[in-house]
Amino acid sequence: MFARTAAILLIFFGEVFSISAQLAASKRIADGLQGASSYLSWMLFLGAVGGVLIVGGYILGYLHFKNIWVVTAISVGSIVVFEPVLAYILFKQVPTMGAAIGLVLGALGIVSAIAL
Repeated sequence: MFARTAAILLIFFGEVFSISAQLAASKRIADGLQGASSYLSWMLFLGAVGGVLIVGGYILGYLHFKNIWVVTAISVGSIVVFEPVLAYILFKQVPTMGAAIGLVLGALGIVSAIAL
């Protein structure tokens, strides 16, 4: 049980770091290129840490869930949960109707993949 929880947490935090780096870099570049070099170096580091966590989570998850689709659902679910929250915080934009419906359906799909 601990290994499954660890795999889920590794994937979740890996996605959080990677998405944070992507969105923060996009926001920073959109605001202008002043000081972008040092900022992008930090985002590259954050993305690399996220990548290592995701790979570790996939390895541990596959070893203990014995099903790559469950691991993939956990990864996509992390994205579905975290990316809209961070996008709203950074960009102050609400999703369009189609995007909101897609997010809800994606979340339901993730829950069904893990629960069923």
